[in-house]
Amino acid sequence: MKFVHRFAYYLIGLVMGCFFVALVFSGKDTRCNYFPNARVLNNLRTKPFQYSDKAIQTLNEKWIDTADIKSTLTYGDVDFDQSNVPFKKGKLYIIEGKTAKNQEIILKVVNYEKKAVLEEIIKK
Repeated sequence: MKFVHRFAYYLIGLVMGCFFVALVFSGKDTRCNYFPNARVLNNLRTKPFQYSDKAIQTLNEKWIDTADIKSTLTYGDVDFDQSNVPFKKGKLYIIEGKTAKNQEIILKVVNYEKKAVLEEIIKK
């Protein structure tokens, strides 16, 4: 069998295999969170999120809003040197991010078993 025929059979099988893989995974909400930063942020985003009184006071100052919080919980960096410590029957995570106005912020989030609570918002 010529190389051209073998290559054609290979391409046909490859296209059919890609089609079936795409068909199987297209309807599922799959995520590939392999790195610790992505796993922590995904865990915090998927739980019911609450705000402490101190965080609500900071939000009322109008230099930051909830869209900035959600953006930081999606694209922020977890400081693992200060994070993952026991705090009020949960674990405290320090997340660094930026607002829409490019102001650097630090979020202190406590991760409980069934919820996540934003304890404090710090302007850098």
